Amino acid sequence: MAHPSYPLRTPRLLLRPVTPDDLDDVHAWQRRPDVVRWMLGAEPRTREQSRASVAAMAGETSLRAEGDCLTLAVVAGARVIGAVELVWRSRADRTAELGYVFHSEHGGRGLATEAATAVLDWGFGEFGLHRVTVRCHAGNEASARLATRLGMRREARHVRSYRFRGEWADQLVFAVLAEEWRSRRDAAPG
Repeated sequence: MAHPSYPLRTPRLLLRPVTPDDLDDVHAWQRRPDVVRWMLGAEPRTREQSRASVAAMAGETSLRAEGDCLTLAVVAGARVIGAVELVWRSRADRTAELGYVFHSEHGGRGLATEAATAVLDWGFGEFGLHRVTVRCHAGNEASARLATRLGMRREARHVRSYRFRGEWADQLVFAVLAEEWRSRRDAAPG
């Protein structure tokens, strides 16, 4: 079983497992059409749907086997402003997929980059990943920009590769290798 030493701390954020007490904050973004717009199969959620979502995320506290998801609440001040997840794709290949969702009112300040960086530091460091990917709808420019800010390269555009809201959609794939991540982190000021 693998998980970070909780909580992960960054200069402005605290990352920790989701708890049932996070319902109000999580529902604050899950009910917003602008936040769920790019989420597969997601529509703005009712409070009860958010309660079920929080219960599911609260159980995603460690990586035990391929397919497991580690979901961390991103806390700024006293509020949960988003979540970052790492899905373990392959033990043999040491790969994972990064995901993230943030309340739109907290955009534009680098908080998502800061939170995702902390999770990638743990994934490439303590967990020993070789490669991490991000997939997003081709129209989700904010997600693509975040992957690029994280130092990921765009590797693919899968044309009309999946169904999204009843239509065929393109998907972008970004990736970064452990050695690329370490090199970038070592070169960063401070």
